[in-house]
Amino acid sequence: MMDQFQAKFIEEANDLIATLEKTLLSLEQNTGDKSLVEKVFRVMHTLKGNSSMFGFEKMGAVTHHLETIYDFIREGKRPVTKELLSITFTSLDHFKVLLTDPHLTNATAALAHEQVMEQIHRLINQADTAQLSQNELTEQKTENDNSAKAVQNTYHIIFQPHADILINGTNPLYLLDELSNLGEAKVTAHLKDIPTLDSFAIAKCYIYWEIYLTTQLDINAIKDVFIFVEDECEIKIEELATNSLSINNTLPNYTTAKPSANNKINAGEQVVTSSKKKGEDEPTSAVAKEQLVSSIRVASEKLDDLMNLVSELVTTQARLSLFSEQNSIPELVSIAENIEKISRQLRDNTFSICLVPLETILLRFQRLVRDLSAELHKDIILVTEGAETELDKSIIESLADPLLHILRNSIDHGIEPAEVRIKNGKPAQGKILLKAFYSGTNVHIQISDDGGGINLQKIRSKAIAKGLITADAHLSEAETIDLLFLPGFSTADQITDVSGRGVGMDVVKRKITELRGEVFLQSKVNIGTTITIKLPLTLSIIDGLLVKIENTHFVVPLALVDKCYEAEHTQLVDKFNNLITLDGEKVPFFYLRKEFNMSLTNHTIEQIVVIKYEEKRVGLVIDAVIGEYQAVLKPLGKLYKNQDHISGATILGDGTIALVMDINKMINQFLKSETVNILSYE
Repeated sequence: MMDQFQAKFIEEANDLIATLEKTLLSLEQNTGDKSLVEKVFRVMHTLKGNSSMFGFEKMGAVTHHLETIYDFIREGKRPVTKELLSITFTSLDHFKVLLTDPHLTNATAALAHEQVMEQIHRLINQADTAQLSQNELTEQKTENDNSAKAVQNTYHIIFQPHADILINGTNPLYLLDELSNLGEAKVTAHLKDIPTLDSFAIAKCYIYWEIYLTTQLDINAIKDVFIFVEDECEIKIEELATNSLSINNTLPNYTTAKPSANNKINAGEQVVTSSKKKGEDEPTSAVAKEQLVSSIRVASEKLDDLMNLVSELVTTQARLSLFSEQNSIPELVSIAENIEKISRQLRDNTFSICLVPLETILLRFQRLVRDLSAELHKDIILVTEGAETELDKSIIESLADPLLHILRNSIDHGIEPAEVRIKNGKPAQGKILLKAFYSGTNVHIQISDDGGGINLQKIRSKAIAKGLITADAHLSEAETIDLLFLPGFSTADQITDVSGRGVGMDVVKRKITELRGEVFLQSKVNIGTTITIKLPLTLSIIDGLLVKIENTHFVVPLALVDKCYEAEHTQLVDKFNNLITLDGEKVPFFYLRKEFNMSLTNHTIEQIVVIKYEEKRVGLVIDAVIGEYQAVLKPLGKLYKNQDHISGATILGDGTIALVMDINKMINQFLKSETVNILSYE
């Protein structure tokens, strides 16, 4: 059971660490923002309480001392410094180690822990005109406590834990004890909800407490006691008087009804509520639960299982639809149509559940830019647009490494040193823009820098030196840039720890290709470089157009299909530049039987599927159009992974296989084999 609690703590701790990292990055840009300091303090407080409760004592010790420093800051007793932020970031990295090795069995981790603690203690003990040493702070606090005894407030608090708070590993009595340490307290337990013995569950909490507290501290100190259980209880705080009321004497009858979910304390929010009037109805438990449970945490493995089951359902539904068509039973046809409708809705809903916003991986990029630019003594900012753009979670997981490669190159080789930028008429601070947006059923991610750009002549010289091209080879700008994606190719003048070893862009292209995506690069000297990654929204199921050539079925992604036409066979063979007039417009086409090295057909009428390719309309000549089809994508296997025409396969309702066309790669490959570019028409 403890392992289960610790696993939950680790999951929540990772979320808190991510929140801290994001907040600290914002605080670094605006060190005077008190709300950010307050947020850092509260998250530290939560981490401290939770880590100590679940046996992560060393993490609790680090967070305790960091919390002390940030408490000084929020009280105005010391400023936010670069040294403090650097040590805090180092501590966050150390937290991730402590989550996997809480007892520091690894010698390197143990040494790192000692260094972190030493740095934090040095910060606490520093004394100058703007900061108090730890001893001075203790003396100052004693003086303040003595002078504040005459200025004490009295609060009325209702603390009602949820029934399952014990299951989550929280002991409410510890919270009451901590609350009592804030001042003079009178605590009353309400036992009226305890059930009879036959219906009593030992793992549930049936008690709520009423506390009268006199303290010189403000309401924030009270909220801090409950900060890491605020989602597991109902809290109501009422300020009775701005002075001390005797706890031992009989207090006025300020008792209120049980708190509702609306009275819950939120971190950073001032909550002082008035007493509940007599006759007001209490909210039902069902309403309170509805207000509390707005989202749930689901393991990614469960989502993978759900996606696989939906895929199997789609395949089975296709079999049912085919069977109903073959047997012409009206009731069976109706059932099949309903099943198809439901499975399509289930598919779309499952897709939406599995989509993850790009912002979930942006935090590590912001840390990379911050740390690496400081290491290279460059002033660089990362600006993001479209961070809410969503992608399949499996794509997001595989996308992090390629984006890190690109950002490292931009920081190390793209952005020039400040003195070079100023000399070239640029601002000293470099800028990297990471932008994401939808385009049809694809997502485009662009990484642009305003650096020195890529010298095409330098690429050409390197390629000749490496024997990749001959000295008299004539390459277009696009073909020259494509050399950058060859394994081992690099234009870096010297090897660094960051990049320049010839591994990077080829890895990027391979990773993106595995995701059925594409990479494009544009660059201008002294203006900058833009790398665009084009990705599908999902890798699992697509809406397609099922077509047939000879005895083989193919699936064309429906999002790319513009229109379907019929044409006579004589209009399609031996045509100059492969152009045909459709709806008064000349459209280039590829005769797929020829491109796939298949024999010519005897059919007098053939079909043309016009698709959209790079802002142009291109025709694909096939034998027959079967109709729309939901294609569950399956990999082809390692024997066919290097071909450029097919991205996967799907199983049809009768058990046969249909090949899914990779339209963009297929057309690119066709164009390379053409002596004349048929798309360069006017």
